[in-house]
Amino acid sequence: MQSLSDMEIRDLMYLEASAAAGNFTHAAKALGINTSTISRRVGRFEDELGLAMFERGHAGVRLTTGGKAILPHIRRALAELDAIRHAGDQNGNGIVGEVRLAVRMPPVGEPLRSLLSGWRERHPEVVLSIAELNEWEIQRAERERRIDVALMTSHTLWPDAVTAPLYRERIVAAIPCEHPLSEHDAVDWKSLRRETFLVQAWDNSHSAREFYSSFMGCGVRFESHAGSKQCVFALVAAGFGITLATTSQSEVVFPGVVYRPIREENAWVQVELVWCPGAEDPAVGRFVAFMRDEARSRRLF
Repeated sequence: MQSLSDMEIRDLMYLEASAAAGNFTHAAKALGINTSTISRRVGRFEDELGLAMFERGHAGVRLTTGGKAILPHIRRALAELDAIRHAGDQNGNGIVGEVRLAVRMPPVGEPLRSLLSGWRERHPEVVLSIAELNEWEIQRAERERRIDVALMTSHTLWPDAVTAPLYRERIVAAIPCEHPLSEHDAVDWKSLRRETFLVQAWDNSHSAREFYSSFMGCGVRFESHAGSKQCVFALVAAGFGITLATTSQSEVVFPGVVYRPIREENAWVQVELVWCPGAEDPAVGRFVAFMRDEARSRRLF
């Protein structure tokens, strides 16, 4: 006699179908197999179980008392197997799951707003969680697999980062409302380089200062703050200096701050999608492909 562990899933299917049809012939027809096959498999299962599941007669088969007790367990087992298959299919195809997204700057404004909205519409069952981190934190979190993908500006990337360009954004100057430059319709690098620039910076991160210097050269006065962009805007509003912002960031009204376009051809920043090349999560793969393909189709870079 074989052990219960040798039972096969199809044996459970044959038993459930036979109980529902009340006849081996009808059950076999519904399953697309021979009657002899289902009769033999059911008999072997009964031998393994040590219990007669059915009473056999000329009119068909009928569950025994023991069969009636076992059938609910068989149906639950088959339902669980269906649930496993469904969950495997959903997760294996990236229909459900989670994408852990890190951002260097808050994802406000266009075109990122519509990109994320499009993803949400097509993949409503995938959870998207966002963490705002500096570039060193993102690099460490990506290597430790605490995040799946990241949105970063090109000047904050590390050398071996796997990336794809998403879009470019124009840069504007964020100026205190009462500052003389606020009366201008637009500004340029020459007029800005005389000002004090407020930048985000941490002990091991000075990418913003280096980025600003690439536009205005050496000698610019910087004040560094280990805080969010909103904190920097608050200091701008209080008259501590000025800062640079993307066009999308300027869509958010901040009391005491005005935004002015910069009349320079190079006044733009490129946003990149970063991910771990070894990631095998289907939902993450779908997210990367969607963002990359959408950016290409819209010609955002």
